[in-house]
Amino acid sequence: MSVESVHQDADVAAFESGQLMVYPTEAVMGIGCDPDNEAAVMSLLALKQRPVEKGLILLAANYSQLLPYVDDNAIPQDKRFSIFSCWPGPVTWLLPKSATAPTWLTGEHNAIAVRVTAHEGARELCNKLGRPIVSTSANLTGQEPARTTEEARSYFANSVHYVAGSVGGAAQPSTIKDALTGTTIRN
Repeated sequence: MSVESVHQDADVAAFESGQLMVYPTEAVMGIGCDPDNEAAVMSLLALKQRPVEKGLILLAANYSQLLPYVDDNAIPQDKRFSIFSCWPGPVTWLLPKSATAPTWLTGEHNAIAVRVTAHEGARELCNKLGRPIVSTSANLTGQEPARTTEEARSYFANSVHYVAGSVGGAAQPSTIKDALTGTTIRN
């Protein structure tokens, strides 16, 4: 078995066992977990000291991985080009949530924040997992987001699983836009 396949197996095992995972994205290291594992999401929220009401972002390799969480039929035809022409890329869209999207992901919102990443390592991770991963910056509340595994280790030590790789060249975390109104939430 190659070293690469051992890392892949460890990443999948960590995800499936509910561990929190630090992994590279376009601009910063992300920290996340299985979006359907409520206990893992609650551990992430506790670690970040982030209220569940704020909601979380899902990062995916492709739009089809997001369909269980998004009400695709509620996306107006005239908004689709704006959304899908940005992907893969560093734009997170607030899309109408599906009836089955867990509240631990959506918080108090009628939308869910989703992104199809252009970061090759993050895409490979989501493809390997066969689904999206929760994605928030790898830092403690009020601290600078980690841009390297070493910086992330200074926050989390050995309490999380680390996915190998480096961040992309983006200077800022993803832009967040509301798909229905076109409003930019974070630039």
